[in-house]
Amino acid sequence: MAGTAEKLATYEDLLAVPENWVAEIVHGKLYSSPRPAPRHARASSSLGVEIGSPYDKGDGGPGGWWILDEPELHLESDVLVPDLAGWRRERMPALPDTAWFELPPDWACEILSPSTAHLDRAQKMPLYAKNGIPYLWLIDPDIKTLEAYELIKGKWTLLEILDEDKMVSVAPFDATAFSLALLWALSFI
Repeated sequence: MAGTAEKLATYEDLLAVPENWVAEIVHGKLYSSPRPAPRHARASSSLGVEIGSPYDKGDGGPGGWWILDEPELHLESDVLVPDLAGWRRERMPALPDTAWFELPPDWACEILSPSTAHLDRAQKMPLYAKNGIPYLWLIDPDIKTLEAYELIKGKWTLLEILDEDKMVSVAPFDATAFSLALLWALSFI
């Protein structure tokens, strides 16, 4: 008997995943994971504030961006959900009326966790490159690092690795700076 072809996941399969889980379709396969653990969520939320204020709102920075948490990206047959993503408003003057985005962002960020790091690095990183996303940040709250990449001639080029409490001023958000320690801080008291 000939091998049977694996059934490709559909958007209906994705919608059937419980609401408290994150679901994605990568190369036709459905991936789902529970919502992030507190340390992961804290890093993502803190980064959203540090980038969102100056770049999305123009508060203390240049503005000109849409910065969003967990946007659903429909990139050809793949459905990806980065932890954060940003679009330059000159490329996307208004947000779409759909619940997803078909225009690839100008920047994506994945907050790594032990359960998602392999998917983020081995599967999603190449898809972000294939879709021409110019910048990608990978943040690991467990080892307190930020890796910043730029897409050059279709390949990811590492711009910088920052750790612990280093100051972050790296493309595409190099007009401002913030301490990486803000992403790990559990209290400001």
